Amino acid sequence: MAGGIREHHGDELPENHEINVTPFIDVMLVLLIIFMVAAPLSTVDVNVDLPASSAKPAERPDEPLYLTVKEDLSLNIGNDAVAREQLAATLNRVTEGNKDTRVFLRADKAVDYGQFMEVMNLLRDAGYLKIALVGLETLPTPPASAAPADGGAEPPSTPSVPATGGNP
Repeated sequence: MAGGIREHHGDELPENHEINVTPFIDVMLVLLIIFMVAAPLSTVDVNVDLPASSAKPAERPDEPLYLTVKEDLSLNIGNDAVAREQLAATLNRVTEGNKDTRVFLRADKAVDYGQFMEVMNLLRDAGYLKIALVGLETLPTPPASAAPADGGAEPPSTPSVPATGGNP
């Protein structure tokens, strides 16, 4: 019950049936501040130049486990650096031994394919077979057989067979 300005001089106050929304606004502002502070903490802050992909993105779990291969071939699990020798032990500690955990593998564009495969082999040897590759999303490019936009001029021809010869 909230009180109001007395219009009569009795001992009883008339009931006021209005909702006081001030406490609700205070709670909402506190929650907003909490989420604004917590949101940046839930992302991975390792800088890596990801290659682009036009594949349809898959759904992500609530707590994704990111393994990052940086340009200098160092490894990070989340934001924490890990040595290659300690990768299996660290993964077992982070996943609590659950080998069915999906590992999201991120690699810089400059990482050599052979080095990338070594990391995938380390994951497989550790028993983690569910590996998702992470890349940037791009829009699909139009096919090369599309009509040129410059009024019908032919595009310059490019050889499709290597100059050294051989079978394509």
